[in-house]
Amino acid sequence: MKFEIPGRLPGLNEIIDAAKDHFGAYARMKDEHTTMVAWLAKKLPRYKRVNITITWYEPNGKRDPDNIMAGQKFILDGLVMAGVIPNDTRKHINSIKHIPEIDRVNPRVEVELEEVE
Repeated sequence: MKFEIPGRLPGLNEIIDAAKDHFGAYARMKDEHTTMVAWLAKKLPRYKRVNITITWYEPNGKRDPDNIMAGQKFILDGLVMAGVIPNDTRKHINSIKHIPEIDRVNPRVEVELEEVE
């Protein structure tokens, strides 16, 4: 099952800047993006254990892949918040694969969940 997050999620640099800026800035950022992901994932089926593929469509190649991938925290916590997976521990997440791509017209994040028996 696949779902799409429009636009870009904050990268590691933005997360660090927020944490340094004010004690509540990162908490607000995390709440905002985690809640958005949870709403987008609400209609997905429930899984006990999954493989996750995250394709990051950036508008250009400026952000490093490791910077971009820090946004997975919001995705995994949003999946838990939505009830799609029971928890984001290794018991419920078998693997995570990241694919960086460029789409100048439609930046987005596509998340694909594959159930593991």
